[in-house]
Amino acid sequence: MIRRHRIANADSRRLANLCGPLDAHLRQIEQHLAVRIARRDADFRIEGARDAVQRAAALLDRLHELAARPLDDERLRLALVEAAAPAVQPAARSRAGSSETPPAADAPIVLHTRHADLAGRTPNQVQYLRQMLAHDITFGIGPAGTGKTFLAVACAVDALERQGVQRIVLTRPAVEAGERLGFLPGDLAQKVDPYLRPLYDALYDLMGFERVGKAFEKGQIEIAPLAFMRGRTLNHAFVILDEAQNTTREQMKMFLTRMGFRSRCVVTGDVSQIDLPKGQPSGLVEARQILARVSGIAFTDFTAADVVRHPLVARIVEAYEAAPAAHDAGRA
Repeated sequence: MIRRHRIANADSRRLANLCGPLDAHLRQIEQHLAVRIARRDADFRIEGARDAVQRAAALLDRLHELAARPLDDERLRLALVEAAAPAVQPAARSRAGSSETPPAADAPIVLHTRHADLAGRTPNQVQYLRQMLAHDITFGIGPAGTGKTFLAVACAVDALERQGVQRIVLTRPAVEAGERLGFLPGDLAQKVDPYLRPLYDALYDLMGFERVGKAFEKGQIEIAPLAFMRGRTLNHAFVILDEAQNTTREQMKMFLTRMGFRSRCVVTGDVSQIDLPKGQPSGLVEARQILARVSGIAFTDFTAADVVRHPLVARIVEAYEAAPAAHDAGRA
């Protein structure tokens, strides 16, 4: 299909920002959507499959709106991800058959964070957000760069800002350090801080340094290794377990049973990056099997199509996902 598309009320500066240096942005659109684009001023000739051509035309209009300033790589990447994603379907019910009513499928999800435009960029991310808002326990499982942890922290910050919970509790299993941290310098907090740094980074990005510092002082935010959760009951809290693929069966059960009244729990992990000792089953993998039909628990599966980091990250994920099949085929 060939379509001629003209951007209405085009501005020369915006067109330059849209196209990028030497039309570099147009080349990225071509590669991402499998189309060919030729331009003369505000007139674009788009060639490709019908659906891809329609997506490219809509994306050009969208980028023109955003192009008051030069488009940075992150903004362009997010726009490309959104353009390539299939239309968002109505939010699926929990696999557990929960009777809870999720937010209306066509209702926009607005989170109270520093990012006024924070939203799901792919259908799986939108489903993940809706499930976190509608279920007491949500699992987000998939490769790096799909927004599992960042969106979970965003929902936790939103719940705290709305006073839906009294505190945020973030935890990870300290597997890489063997949960024996004595070889690291400093007191206990200083020993575990480097390992928990990704959680701090998400908080700083969503709330700002000053707001996060005050929340720590008031006890509204707590970050700790998973081993410190034993024996606790977490009421009125939004609790996130990150890197859950590195939990044992016992640790996962211990964590999930910490949940108290008026609390929400989110578990994130990537089952392709398990760092447990060889032969030790992952608590996340087992929880997926054991809890699949438990009412009130939802699962979201992410794929390479949901990666919103550098384009190479998605290609790396796809290459590693294909590697086992290629290896098996070579041995056959």
